[in-house]
Amino acid sequence: MKKSILLFAFSFLAFVTLRAQSSFELIMSEIEKNNKTLQANYQKQQAQNLQFKSEMPLYNPNIEYDYLYGFPLSAGNQIDVLFNQAFDFPTVYGKRKQLANEQIAQSSYNFDAARQEILFEAQSTCIELVYRNKLQEQYDQRKTFTENLLSDFETKLETGDGNILDVNKARLQLIEINKEFQLNQSEINQLNQQLTALNGGIELSFTETIYPEMDPIPFFEDLYDEIQTEDPTLKFIELETVTAKKQLELSKALALPKMEAGYRYQGILGQTFNGFHIGTSIPLWENKYKVRQSEAAVLFSDLRVREYQNEKFFDVKQLFEKYEKLSRTFNEYKTVLSAINSLEYLDKALEVGHISTIVYFMESNYYYMAYNNFLLTEKDYYAVKAEILKFRL
Repeated sequence: MKKSILLFAFSFLAFVTLRAQSSFELIMSEIEKNNKTLQANYQKQQAQNLQFKSEMPLYNPNIEYDYLYGFPLSAGNQIDVLFNQAFDFPTVYGKRKQLANEQIAQSSYNFDAARQEILFEAQSTCIELVYRNKLQEQYDQRKTFTENLLSDFETKLETGDGNILDVNKARLQLIEINKEFQLNQSEINQLNQQLTALNGGIELSFTETIYPEMDPIPFFEDLYDEIQTEDPTLKFIELETVTAKKQLELSKALALPKMEAGYRYQGILGQTFNGFHIGTSIPLWENKYKVRQSEAAVLFSDLRVREYQNEKFFDVKQLFEKYEKLSRTFNEYKTVLSAINSLEYLDKALEVGHISTIVYFMESNYYYMAYNNFLLTEKDYYAVKAEILKFRL
């Protein structure tokens, strides 16, 4: 019989956890699909990619037509026609293509980083909602119990078995609980509105009281190595260095002479002349500072990568240390709270008259203060864990 009860309990717990996880995944999936910022970023990415590709084609061909009247009239009229195509130095086209490919890859990482921020905001909102929903359950239970207690005291007062002091204490306690109940409900409503806003205005409501399952946190060294490999923001900044170097190579190639080739026709006094047109331009002024500018951009992007890596290392280290401390405190709370049953003892003591009403409310408030601190620690534990693992979203 005991085995059957245990099996049922474990099965029910697994079902509830799975339901919460499915609900959380559904929320994240809906927001990823409907979020207006992500939709706008996607269109921006497509436009940028087209812009990068548009910088690779040849220059437009040039056609010139001249009709010149002669003077005196015996000189005749002259017709000049020129079909001309300008070219950069041949190496430029390969450099442009390489730069465009790197820019397109960088644009993809930029979109991934923005997507990650949106999903992390949604995840953080859900974690806050789980905390608020658990608080609301507690306030609802306390509210119901205190209302029943007040009704019992009022009945006893009417029959002459109670006193007005107990009634007043219960009423004051109920006012405080109602205040916390309403404030917490307001927070829940606002958080659900945040989810709705993230979902592009399509209404969402998250009522779970179980936190979503998360991957275990690896050792710090392994964690930081994984972040170095997977973090899209770091990848975006690293590609800035690559694109800056490609831009430097392109600037140097553009400093080489441009060429042009075409066909020229000339007609005058009944005679025609036609043949090839070949020309070149010497880039003395157009790219005067572009190479130096590109070299400075390479140095800047190198420094930016190092700056981000340095900041990320210490940010992750601080989060990891905070996670370890919260994990210890969270486990201590669970161990202590699971071993005591203060409320049950207090209820029995009040019922048989071993303690006064004021002692009962003082002791129960002390227990609820400890329990609320546990809920807050639990929420902070999952919140910092989610922040550490944000790069996996």
